[in-house]
Amino acid sequence: MKKELLVASALVTSLGLAGVAEAATATWSGNTRNGVTGDDTDGTADGTYGSVQHSSLSFSVSETTDSGIKISTGFAIMDEGGSDVNAAGTSGLTLTFTDGSKLDLIEAGNSYSTHLATVPSASGEQGLTGASGNNAPTSLTFANTSDNVGFEWHSAADAFGVAGLKAGVSGAFGDDGDGTNQSVSSAETSYSVGLNYTTDAGDTAVTVGGGFINADDSNGVTKNDKADSVAMSATAVTGDLTVGVGFASGSSVVDASVDNSAELDGADVVTAGAKYVSGDITFAVGYVDGSGKDIATFGSEGTNTDSYESIGASIDYVVAPGVTATLGYTSVDEGDENTSSSANSGNSWYVGANISF
Repeated sequence: MKKELLVASALVTSLGLAGVAEAATATWSGNTRNGVTGDDTDGTADGTYGSVQHSSLSFSVSETTDSGIKISTGFAIMDEGGSDVNAAGTSGLTLTFTDGSKLDLIEAGNSYSTHLATVPSASGEQGLTGASGNNAPTSLTFANTSDNVGFEWHSAADAFGVAGLKAGVSGAFGDDGDGTNQSVSSAETSYSVGLNYTTDAGDTAVTVGGGFINADDSNGVTKNDKADSVAMSATAVTGDLTVGVGFASGSSVVDASVDNSAELDGADVVTAGAKYVSGDITFAVGYVDGSGKDIATFGSEGTNTDSYESIGASIDYVVAPGVTATLGYTSVDEGDENTSSSANSGNSWYVGANISF
């Protein structure tokens, strides 16, 4: 449940005029997740157990000008189970125009990822996190990267006069000067285009979305672009049943601060899933199959194949308004350099609850 707040601000004096106190409208929401997870990897004789305690609080602030343009931003804080509360980041600025189109500025995002149809997947906090050199893609947006100085334009509904069509264009511009460091890589100039189309086929609502992204690498040694990928996905909703499938392909450079530094070539990933809602209960299943050739030395093409395959299922039950209990299970099979990665292969389960407000 969102609560209305008034956030007071004082305008800085300009041209000798006194500042004027004004107020923008803000909403806030949050959630806390508590549960227990168990992992049974191929590399351990016995399973391990642990608690999961995550909390988040986010604020959205907006105001509308006399000309009808809405200006909005926001920020969030998160506690991922540690002793400190960590900043989750501040949103950029979003301008929403009277025709329904929007312009995101600063940390704007990439159009190919924001226009994908959302493929169902299992919910829960389960997952294997053992040490691994695997760089196989695990999601359709594995190449989703750009500098924070950028923009993304979102069209209004029924773009270009086509009912059900939305379009987007994004770009970002950076020059971080990574030089020839063999472990650091960042996006320089990037651009992305995305489309999303929704239509009815009898009793079924069909959504198809996707696009492409390309980003130069600031590192002068890397052979690949920082990101070069095409992604698309589709979903079909019939009553309480949703099914979906997605595919992405391309190449990238992985930064050591994100994962294991490497050049990744010939990367492909397929996702598929289904979700069924029956009253207060939601059943979901999801599947991911990704592979790619990587090499830890910048400036060379990937030669050794990494692979990732997972299948998961979950049951969510709404116990009370704002309170949802979750039972989730995931099985993972990971391969690193053509060899099975026992630390990140096996089974994981989760039992817990999410309380939102």
